[in-house]
Amino acid sequence: MYELVKAGGWVMVPILACSVLALAIILERAWALRRARVLPPPLVADLRHWAEQGGLQLRTLDERTARSPLGRVVFTALANRHLGREVVKESIEDTGRHIVFELERFLNTLGTIATIAPLLGLLGTVSGMINILGVVGTHGSGDFKLMASGMSEALVATASGLLVAIPAVAGYRWLRGRVDELVVGLEKEALLLVDLLQAGRPA
Repeated sequence: MYELVKAGGWVMVPILACSVLALAIILERAWALRRARVLPPPLVADLRHWAEQGGLQLRTLDERTARSPLGRVVFTALANRHLGREVVKESIEDTGRHIVFELERFLNTLGTIATIAPLLGLLGTVSGMINILGVVGTHGSGDFKLMASGMSEALVATASGLLVAIPAVAGYRWLRGRVDELVVGLEKEALLLVDLLQAGRPA
């Protein structure tokens, strides 16, 4: 493995750094974007129950549920419930913007890695070709052993850049879709909550 990395030349250092960072982001976001964390089932069940009963029945929530994105939306709505429907909607939208920003954290970085990784591989290719031309200019085209070093640098760097970029692109698209799905779920629950607050005050 070390010999393979060494063969790719200096450009392998940023490519390896990109691979480690991309993996860390994908794992962290996959854990943070779990549906049970963003939309806690007990709180979703409460909203459905309140809708069936036609009113809010507040109860004490555990800290983890209360601090979830949906929990923050619920408490924001309840804190402004006496100020009218429009004010409640605006307060929920403000909270929602902060939540969406948090859900999308590090995704731009992952997208950047997916873009620059193949470019780094291309840079390694160019560097390898320059080395080959230098060998040809100094020793002629008959020294294939020296030329092979430049060729291996070019090919290993290109392959490494693609090996980092492909999972990064896949992870970025998957996480982006996950965020969109969770945002739609939050909007659905928020609208239900607004309708419940409009129907009557919490008991």
